[in-house]
Amino acid sequence: MAKSQIWFGIAVVAALVLVSAVAEDDVVVLTDDSFDKEVGKDRGALVEFYAPWCGHCKKLAPEYEKLGASFKKAKSVLIAKVDCDEHKAVCTKYGVSGYPTIQWFPKGSLEPHKYEGPRNAEALAEYVNKEGGTNVKLAAAPQNVVVLTPDNFDEIVLDQNKDVLVEFYAPWCGHCKSLAPTYEKVATVFKQEEGVVIANLDADAHKALGEKYGVSGFPTLKFFPKDNKAGHDYDGGRDLDDFVSFINDKSGTSRDSKGQLTSKAGIVESLDALVKELVAASEDEKKSVLSRIEEEANNLKGSTARFGKLYAKLAKNYIEKGSDYASKETERLGRVLGKSISPVKADELTLKRNILTTFVASS
Repeated sequence: MAKSQIWFGIAVVAALVLVSAVAEDDVVVLTDDSFDKEVGKDRGALVEFYAPWCGHCKKLAPEYEKLGASFKKAKSVLIAKVDCDEHKAVCTKYGVSGYPTIQWFPKGSLEPHKYEGPRNAEALAEYVNKEGGTNVKLAAAPQNVVVLTPDNFDEIVLDQNKDVLVEFYAPWCGHCKSLAPTYEKVATVFKQEEGVVIANLDADAHKALGEKYGVSGFPTLKFFPKDNKAGHDYDGGRDLDDFVSFINDKSGTSRDSKGQLTSKAGIVESLDALVKELVAASEDEKKSVLSRIEEEANNLKGSTARFGKLYAKLAKNYIEKGSDYASKETERLGRVLGKSISPVKADELTLKRNILTTFVASS
């Protein structure tokens, strides 16, 4: 198979995985172009028209996401939202003049009814069930942020095997409430990483701990890396991508904002160089290069030690199964990753595929 065909196949599979991940969002994102394709068809639709800078919209966000998660499997109802900063035409069409505006579109109709009730998940669910003829119960939202107290703070935050990001917050703080849904997403992104903890502490209820770490305003974010348990202030941006980039940089992880491993995950430059030597080596030289790969892998420490073992195993398979092993196995892994599999299995196969791409590219 030509190298261009192999890389095309890898790109297609990666695109399919990305599309699948986007499709898994609980609240459907609508645009000027997609609105009429989704709304007014064979299901009723509750649509939130919002602006990213709107404080009331940020406050509503976790409640609306909880609603979306609960109705995700209800085939007769769509829970959706439109960013009116980006898609002004559709917002103007439906008379949106303030944010958030929530409208119900009955099945088969583009004539909306404005929702005037309370802006919490319970009230919204009751309204959608009534209008949509459903009987959906609110789902319990998963909690991936670790809740700290004086009893567990030292055990978790001062663990020298963990990098820990801590939000010191107060329940009454508006900025804390706005940050909450994003912070939960950060925790969800890194929930598979054993060496990373995303945590929070109610510093209003536990003032002594807040004072110990110099907290004077809310929210205060502090990062406690493995090698510095004195902690230091997090001064970066507060969007999901900002947090993800920060943790990846500080902890050596390679996650995207969906929690999936990136194409850089598992890659060790020194071993990549040896893989290129292995592929280029004659049959008589390959075992010698394999020995060097195994030796280098054994010298790795921390999380990279796991990657080293994988390099050594794949290099041995490459020698035993022939030069086309890497391309065939890469294609097979791509097909499996395009299916619905557990996050743990997806991580395992993505690491393997990432490392194999070096063998393929060097062929």
